[in-house]
Amino acid sequence: MLLGIDGGGTKTRALITDARFQVLGEGVSGPSNPLRVGYEKAFLAIDEAISQACDAAGIKRSQISAAEIGLAGVRRPVVRQQMSERLEALGLHSFELVTDSDIALFGVTGGNAGMVVIAGTGSICCGINSRKRHFCAGGWGPLAGDEGSGSWIARRALQAVAQASDGRGDKTELSAAACRYFKVNKSDELSAAIYASTMTHEKIAGFCTEVINTAKAGDSIAVEIVRSAGKELGLQAVAAIKNLNMTGDRFNIAYVGGVFAAGELVLGPMSRAIHSVAPGAQLIKPQVLPTVAAVRMAMTHVDSMALAG
Repeated sequence: MLLGIDGGGTKTRALITDARFQVLGEGVSGPSNPLRVGYEKAFLAIDEAISQACDAAGIKRSQISAAEIGLAGVRRPVVRQQMSERLEALGLHSFELVTDSDIALFGVTGGNAGMVVIAGTGSICCGINSRKRHFCAGGWGPLAGDEGSGSWIARRALQAVAQASDGRGDKTELSAAACRYFKVNKSDELSAAIYASTMTHEKIAGFCTEVINTAKAGDSIAVEIVRSAGKELGLQAVAAIKNLNMTGDRFNIAYVGGVFAAGELVLGPMSRAIHSVAPGAQLIKPQVLPTVAAVRMAMTHVDSMALAG
């Protein structure tokens, strides 16, 4: 049996398959980014998702041969090490902890040259070139980065609402959308809602969906915010392309995450930025789900153990 985990700032998904990748069981729990929710809550979310998947599959954890756990927030070695130590308590026979971008990239490339742009609650672009060199741009979190992400779009939209309310900016339908989403009657009541002690980063990031819907309806302020997100995501990809010396190569760039529900509003600016430096790059939808990619990565470890034995 193989286990794949995809853990992010909003949800944690677990998938158990057999050696032929036939789905046996799945589980879903809350966020497991340790930098956002802490190590203990991240562990509990992963533990819960695995328990659900095992129950659905009708198996015990001891029957899992290998597991690949991909989490947001573990890019730094010290964070990954601390999280990995806690995951020992899961009772798995064998596991590897990687970033969620690692499993998304593997799902795109299978280990070959290519890239993935992730824009969900946060954002990052990771790539691997033909010489197997790996590089990521972005992934700096909400304070220093996450440009083009759901949280970035939501913050930009809330700033536009504040400016419109004060008369410092143009009127926008985002004001009504924000009032509905945060359940207040007037724009000037929003500050109390968004700074409430019960408000979470994930809840604010969720406003991105309303911003995208408002942009699709034609609101010029929302359209500009979403297009700016696309440009920022493109700039992350450009940084990775240049670092990996792939400007003259032909390769795929997959896009993953809720922000891409905006369609051409975000894909157009992102594509233009990318093709300005790498005309041979092709944007594609992801071929496999992140949990499936994680399971396939787990299988490579089973193969390695068999060879070593």
